[in-house]
Amino acid sequence: MAASIALRLEFGGGAELLFDGVREHLVTLPGQSEPWDMKQLLAWIRGNLLKERPELFVQGDTVRPGILVLINDADWELMGELTYQLQDQDNVVFISTLHGG
Repeated sequence: MAASIALRLEFGGGAELLFDGVREHLVTLPGQSEPWDMKQLLAWIRGNLLKERPELFVQGDTVRPGILVLINDADWELMGELTYQLQDQDNVVFISTLHGG
C-alpha cells in the first residue's frame, strides 16, 4: 500500500464560495494500493470538502468548464489532466474564470 500524501488545495475566483469561503485547504489523502490521480482527487473533494452546488464545480468525472486547474503552478492540461498522479506536497489550485454579470 502506498503512503498517504499531503496536498495543498486552493480555490479562487469565486470557487471558494462552494467550500464555505475557505480558500486554502491542507489535506492528507489516505494511503491506497494505487497512486492517487486527479480523477480520484476530484471525487474526494466532492465527497469531503464541497459544501454546496456541486454542479458549479464538477461535471461528470472532471471539473466544470470555466474552472482553471493548476498543478504546482502549471496548467493541468500539460500534466495529463485526470490521469496526473499526485505527489506528496503537490499544490493544486482551482480558479473559477466565470463571472456573473
